[in-house]
Amino acid sequence: MRYAGLATQWMVMLLIAVVAGYKLDKWLGWKAGFIIVFPLASLSVSLWQLIKVFTKPKK
Repeated sequence: MRYAGLATQWMVMLLIAVVAGYKLDKWLGWKAGFIIVFPLASLSVSLWQLIKVFTKPKK
């Protein structure tokens, strides 16, 4: 169940990043600036969190 929660969190974060990037690109009149940057940034943050969780020593 722990991994299902992480996968769901990852998918939701990516979906929000893509939608926000799409809306911002549309609002600014750009072709694909933020729709590329936001998902990459969210993946970087989520990978950092994932590494932090898995390298934490178990009690």
